[in-house]
Amino acid sequence: MKKIISWLFTIILSTAAAKAQSDTIVIQTSSVCGTCKKTIERDLSFEKGVKSSSLVIETSKLTVIYNPKKTNPDLIRQRISSIGYDADEVKRDPKAFEKLPGCCKDPRGHH
Repeated sequence: MKKIISWLFTIILSTAAAKAQSDTIVIQTSSVCGTCKKTIERDLSFEKGVKSSSLVIETSKLTVIYNPKKTNPDLIRQRISSIGYDADEVKRDPKAFEKLPGCCKDPRGHH
């Protein structure tokens, strides 16, 4: 019985530790279409410390789950900017924006 309790305790602690290594941030982007969604989510999947990202096109809000020991919100925003999109108060990189497909060129006039 002691082994079972010890085993369960170990599982609970390891689960709590795994959850403690994740933070979530919601970032307002300048994305406008499905191609934007694919581009941002794909590029962030290669970013060190980013566990997952999900963009809602209708609101242009990006939810990112990340490991705070490996990255932080400022680095994530900078990465989004370097792809060609605004990320909260971080403005997009103009050269990266020019390389985006025509459908991603922000028709709402954000800069």
